[in-house]
Amino acid sequence: MAANTKEVFGSMVFNEHVMKERLPSATFQSLKATMAEGKPLDLEVANVVASVMKDWAIEKGATHYTHWFQPLTGITSEKHDGFLSPNGDGTAIMEFKGKELIQGEPDASSFPSGGLRATCEARGYTAWDPTSYAFVKDDVLCIPTAFCSYTGEALDKKTPLLRSMAAISGQTARVLKLFGKEPKRVTTTVGPEQEYFLIRKEDYEQREDLILTGRTLFGHSAAKGQEMEEHYFGVLRSEVSAFMKEVDEECWKLGIPAKTKHNEVAPAQHELAPIFDVANKAIDHNLLTMEIMKKAAEHHGLVCLLHEKPFACVNGSGKHNNWSLTAGGENLLDPGDTPMDNLQFLTFLTAVIKAVDDYQDLLRTTVAGPGNDHRLGADEAPPAIISIFLGDELGAILEAIANDSEYHAVGKSKIDLGVDVLPVFSKDTTDRNRTSPFAFTGNKFEFRMPGSTMNLSDCNTVLNTAVAKVLKDYADEMEQAEDFTAAAAKWIERTIKAHQRILFNGNGYSEEWEKEAEVRGLSNFKTTVDALPCMVAEKNIALMSEMNVLTPVEMQSRYEVELEHYSKVINIEARTTLGMARRQLIPAALEFLSDVANTAASKKAVSSAISIRTEEQILGSVSANVDDMNEACNRLDDLMRQVGQIEGNYELAKFYSDRIVPAISDIRQAADRCEIHVGKDYWPLPTYAQMLFYV
Repeated sequence: MAANTKEVFGSMVFNEHVMKERLPSATFQSLKATMAEGKPLDLEVANVVASVMKDWAIEKGATHYTHWFQPLTGITSEKHDGFLSPNGDGTAIMEFKGKELIQGEPDASSFPSGGLRATCEARGYTAWDPTSYAFVKDDVLCIPTAFCSYTGEALDKKTPLLRSMAAISGQTARVLKLFGKEPKRVTTTVGPEQEYFLIRKEDYEQREDLILTGRTLFGHSAAKGQEMEEHYFGVLRSEVSAFMKEVDEECWKLGIPAKTKHNEVAPAQHELAPIFDVANKAIDHNLLTMEIMKKAAEHHGLVCLLHEKPFACVNGSGKHNNWSLTAGGENLLDPGDTPMDNLQFLTFLTAVIKAVDDYQDLLRTTVAGPGNDHRLGADEAPPAIISIFLGDELGAILEAIANDSEYHAVGKSKIDLGVDVLPVFSKDTTDRNRTSPFAFTGNKFEFRMPGSTMNLSDCNTVLNTAVAKVLKDYADEMEQAEDFTAAAAKWIERTIKAHQRILFNGNGYSEEWEKEAEVRGLSNFKTTVDALPCMVAEKNIALMSEMNVLTPVEMQSRYEVELEHYSKVINIEARTTLGMARRQLIPAALEFLSDVANTAASKKAVSSAISIRTEEQILGSVSANVDDMNEACNRLDDLMRQVGQIEGNYELAKFYSDRIVPAISDIRQAADRCEIHVGKDYWPLPTYAQMLFYV
């Protein structure tokens, strides 16, 4: 593989290189203008592109095409149509027209719409996103598209993302013009770091909870977890290494720049990180990467778990969203050698700080989900409180600006390890903070709150839109200023003073920080149901509407979809918990108790002098826990019967959050106590030790 990696990369992608080689020059230039500048695509041009794209795809083995889109489920969807078109004489031709390229019509009735569409209103449209390359996957030409309703509302994750990218591009261009720059293109870039677990397929197939919910609803912690810290960056298991090699190759074929792979902190946990790309392409690539991981795992006797918290008592999985803003090849968040004197950098840095502070509640909703509720706030992931880490150097610069005091730059120091053969190297001017939800890391911000299953379109849509709004207000003010430099410096000073509460360089895990954050007035939504109402807060609806990203109706629909999704997930977890406890765990424990009781009776039959203290102790302990489990099941049963009487999506989600989730936990706790005592041959579920350590 190593010898032809360059040839493999992008080999299944209809990328710019392929277009330039195969398309007529005029057609290529027209399409390139559409991709780079957002210019409309003429139907005649689309016809030529479609014909060439079809021929290329057939050469790659494709027999069908699909409009590949991202409905509000958060995953991807596809409906396959064949290129084959019969002739009247019994033969056939392979056909694909421009209209079929730029527009499709999947049935929209069965996708979540949050009330935008009645079930009987089936028609929906997909529209080609020419800025994200088409590709061949499983002998199908996949065309990345947006998805909307018959009446034009966005029914997907991509449409608002593209709108937000247009918004931040337009407002960034206005700001850069004040600095004497007029770049042809402004883009947001994203680099998603994907965490995941790999377990053996044979263990997975014995776990109904993993199959139906993605996480273990039962399982006592193993005697060993991650406390030895030996798994992080450790040597890869042979089957894991083979899996990673296959994932790399399949990613490279689709033009996904998979770069870094390693073992993560928890046993059986791993990470893949790509090189940065334009936001919509990077998110398309991440969705493809997750699909590739699931398929590749099967080839190695493994199953890839992408849930945020598949195992209790060890770290969960996130998807760190590395975000930056570029214009004409220039990273606008690069501080340069003298950030204190870099007015342009300080403008954009301050704009991000203000945007995150003003819309911290809305940003929190983008990472809300039943899986992430188990992860956020634990000592492994950022807390539910959003704050920004800048590091010592930038923190000192902003403090000097806010206080109108002199800043003394700190030069880079050298690190000498005291061994002649080892190099002396420069020390960075600031450390990194793994406890911060939103951390500046050199020339980008790393948003560490998204969960591993999540579609990153949501958080990037909000982040782009919030920053665009701040830049719009900045440009509105600065375009009227007589002395731009003085006015810009004053704006930076004023804005930093107003938003210092969001800046925090300390330990985000500490109890002291939670108390301090409350004093500062920062939001702290600990659960999904607590956070979601912020989606329809007046100021947040006004933001998305003003920046032409989501209409009030589209915002309301997404709120309803997320509430419904939460309730459905918890409902599945509750029913699965009840089923497993009653059909597997309680019977297993009773069988074990019966055998222990028979053993005690047999011993007593031989001689009343023989001790049965051990049996009595086991019988008492396990019996009590079985009783607790059964009673907890009865309580959950009673609660589940009340579900149908609750009206309103929020009220239902609140009931699931406040009443059902704790009831599920009660059953688990009793079952996990049983697992400690019940013999291994009786307990029907693979243990944590088996799954995490492949024993």
